[in-house]
Amino acid sequence: MNPCTPRTTRTTLVTAGLTALSLLSLSACGAFGDSDGSGDSASPSKRNDITVGLLLPDDDATRYEKFDRPLIAERVGVLTGKEGKVVYANAGGSTAEQSRQFDRMIADEVDVILVTAVDSRAVGPDVKKAKAAGIPVIAYDRLAEGPIDAYVSHDNELVGEVQGRAIVDELSGRGEKGKVVVMNGAPADPNAALFKRGALNELNGNVEIAKAYDTDKWRPEVAKANMEKAIDAIGAGNVDAVYSANDSMAGAVIEALEEAGVSDLPPVTGQDADLAAVQRIVAGTQHMTVYKSFRLAAGGAAEIAVARVQGRDIQFDSLTVDRVDSATRKDIPTMLIPVVALTRDNIQDTVIRDDVYEVKDICTAEYRAACASIGLTP
Repeated sequence: MNPCTPRTTRTTLVTAGLTALSLLSLSACGAFGDSDGSGDSASPSKRNDITVGLLLPDDDATRYEKFDRPLIAERVGVLTGKEGKVVYANAGGSTAEQSRQFDRMIADEVDVILVTAVDSRAVGPDVKKAKAAGIPVIAYDRLAEGPIDAYVSHDNELVGEVQGRAIVDELSGRGEKGKVVVMNGAPADPNAALFKRGALNELNGNVEIAKAYDTDKWRPEVAKANMEKAIDAIGAGNVDAVYSANDSMAGAVIEALEEAGVSDLPPVTGQDADLAAVQRIVAGTQHMTVYKSFRLAAGGAAEIAVARVQGRDIQFDSLTVDRVDSATRKDIPTMLIPVVALTRDNIQDTVIRDDVYEVKDICTAEYRAACASIGLTP
């Protein structure tokens, strides 16, 4: 696939972010003249031998290791003529470990830090330390507190709205109002609050919310335990749908329902388009997931990080045309990425078209018949 080839996509677009995304596409196609490391990018003020520190929060969601990390490294290499490098650390869900990783990167004098915070509030002092050392910090995927230079993510309230709307549409199509169990994300993640707000915008008044839970650190085992509580409280046969904020929790929710003897599973939502989730969608055990282009998000983060280090203010500003507020800073320069509801109907037009997965990745022996039923064949 050539990412520079225009095409029509079936997506729900974040309108405010289109200018930044268009410019990112131009940069990816060489329109800025420095994507291959040529031109004046090697001048002392725009050096290429930069080090990007990448701090990711956990390995529960497969996207961070499988997509975000390699895509960011690949794009930094392209932007710097392969002179730039990414040093990487994963916090494994620990705020203390992420703080130690921050300290190591500050001591190693990296040029810029990209961070997906385990806890957006707890990371604030680490961001301050980095800034005091002259290292810009860019929040990636989750909005961090402290003096961050920029933020790259999605319209997270819209993500929740897309999830909530999928439940409402499915239940209304069956002529039901329905009892819904709500499985929110981690309270320490500000994105989770936005997903929740967006989902409730759609769910409130249209369904009965039977039980609602927050999920500490997005842990699937916590989601499963909470789902088991909900089943005990309202009965396995009375769960008409489950709002799950992401795919790893959706898998745990489905496991709890199956262990409770539910054979006709209710619609369950997700987010991140994990391979296992896409396979569940093919099989009909998960209703939908929210697909967020990893390539656009990772590429945007790399573009912004390199532009900041190289002093390319015009490019930095053109990529961060939106603004958001954190608890500690107003009007943060932001890039928002489009999202789309992924269902059985548009797998070909989303994750396969974008080279996230090949058909053979999805349609393993276990899922071959289900794939064939929707026209997916290796």
